[in-house]
This record gives sequence, structure tokens and C-alpha cells, in this order.
Amino acid sequence: MYNTKAYSAGSATSPLASSTIARRDTNEHDVQIEILYCGICHSDLHMVRNEWGGTVYPIVPGHEIVGRVTKVGAAVTKYKVGDLAAVGCMVDSDHTCPECKAGLEQFCPNMTLTFNSPDKQLGGMTYGGYSDSIVVDESFVLRLPPNLDLAGAAPLLCAGITTYSPMRHWDVTEGKKVGVVGLGGLGHMGVKFAHAFGAHVVVFTTSPGKKDDAHRLGADEVVISRNTDEMAGHAGSFDFILDTVAADHDISAYISLLRRDGNITLVGAPEKPLAVSAFSLILGRRSLSGSPIGGIAETQEMLDFCGTHNITADVEVIPIQKANEAYERLLKSDVKYRFSIDMASLKAE
Repeated sequence: MYNTKAYSAGSATSPLASSTIARRDTNEHDVQIEILYCGICHSDLHMVRNEWGGTVYPIVPGHEIVGRVTKVGAAVTKYKVGDLAAVGCMVDSDHTCPECKAGLEQFCPNMTLTFNSPDKQLGGMTYGGYSDSIVVDESFVLRLPPNLDLAGAAPLLCAGITTYSPMRHWDVTEGKKVGVVGLGGLGHMGVKFAHAFGAHVVVFTTSPGKKDDAHRLGADEVVISRNTDEMAGHAGSFDFILDTVAADHDISAYISLLRRDGNITLVGAPEKPLAVSAFSLILGRRSLSGSPIGGIAETQEMLDFCGTHNITADVEVIPIQKANEAYERLLKSDVKYRFSIDMASLKAE
């Protein structure tokens, strides 16, 4: 084991603060990574404050990690010291279940999450990316295209793959009409991907002030969702809608915008169950689904796609010392569109 600096919370009501954590030594299949940037995901806040239950303290959040390889195990073949590398929401799985064999590790019943998950090797819980370094099995390390801005690339490891994966699954391609509900951390990535896939992109927002930004990000049209006439004008016309909203909203109003066999996928997670009109699904053989992140192969595919199309998240770069302030701003949706922590700031602690 070795010790490294981190930012952790000691309870649901404690602020994040400087601490020291233990990391495992590099085993033969492991890669040690110096963390350069770590994105802040809203799930970091939920977990730190135990809003979903099950948080074990102390907790070191962070699963949008980019960095540079500093050490590799004797059996590692994919990476060498000096390579740019990335780590997302998972650091291990059982490798043997049907989900893993299908390349869908995100559905593995024995998946190890990057933080607040039982650590099979050290014991205790895994610690995330709000730290100087991390050690991960090479099969869960991802290669980062060298042309991408590192700060903007960090959120691709969660926000990016969360929006990319359902679009790939539901075959978003050139000529398709795609809606994106909400223009936040997830929604802005959804717009960028749908545009890069060649789709006709329509953003749904409650905020007229976001129109210009939606167009800048790649939207062809912007609909103010409170305007019933604007909504009705798109009835029965969408191949796919990505719903990124985590607040309560009328899901049936969006289902009615789907064409026959169209799909709406939830990636936002409202606290309360959404009321769904059965007839909005039945009439048109429409479908409603949900989607988490993608598997390792698909996440690498997404990163390569981003490298080809020069796609990164729009980020506000902050020092680790402003992480608690960033959490409060997240609650007010006061960021365009993700926070990315410059981990060099941790060296000052």
C-alpha cells in the first residue's frame, strides 16, 4: 500500500476536506495513474450527502478521471508510463457473468464502482478521483485521444457515455429526428452527440434564455416546453428523445411527440415516479426506457468518437478547494455545464 492525498467527507453533513487515503500497490495487471482532472457529477453530491442511502464514510467521490500513467504492472500490455489514460464509473467486475461476456459490464451484478463500493483487494470501500492518484486493473482503464482538452474530457467518462450509449443503442444516425429534454450537464452532451451523428436535433427547455446556447451546441431547433403550441407542432415526429431531466415533469407530453416505434430514454432520475399514460405508448407502439453508462468497449468507442469529432464537455475548471462551493452551485444549476477539478491544486494541501 501507499498513501496519497485526497478530498473526502466524514459524514453526510461534513464538508469535503483534505485527507490522506491508502491505495493498493500496483499488481501485475494494474495501472497507476496520476490524476490530472476529475469532473464533478451530480451523483457525487448525492453520494456524499447520503441522499440515495448506503454511503460509507469516509467517502472520496469522483468517477470522471483523466490522468497520466505513472506505473504499470509486469503483465500490462495496453499502457506504458507517460500515456494519457482515463477511468470512469467502474474499476472492476466479475468478468464471467453473461453481462461481462457481452461487453456490458455496467450491468454486472458484481461490478465494483470507482468509489463507495466494496474494495475486493484492500478491503473497506473504494475511493474515487478527488485524489492525487489511483490504481486500476488495465481492463478498466481507457485510452484518451491526445487532441482532447483534458479538463473538458473528464466529464466524458460519465456525462459523455451516459448520453452516447442510448443514442447508439437506439440507432441515432444521419436523417433521424432527435429530441433532447433539458440543457444541463447531460443535455448539453446529448446535443453535441446527436449533432455529430448527423441527426436533426431539437432541444426542449423551460428557459428561453438557453436558446442561443442550444444552437451553439448544435441544436437545429429549440422548443420552449411550456408553450403548448410549440409542443403540438412536433407531435408524432421524433425517432428518439433523450430525457435528461431529474425533476418532476410530464413524460407523456414527450411520449406523444414520438413517431411510430419511436423511443424516449430516461437518463435523468426524478426523485418521484413519473406518471405515464398507457395510451401514449400504445398508440404508435412507442417505447419508454432507461439507460445507465456504457460498457468498457463502448466507452472507449465514445472517447475515440470524441477524438475524431473534437467533442468535449463545456466545463468550468476549479481548484479542489472550491469543491464544496461547486456542490452548492450544482443545486442551483449554476454551471455551464460541468465542473472539472484541476487536481494540481491538491498539491497545495
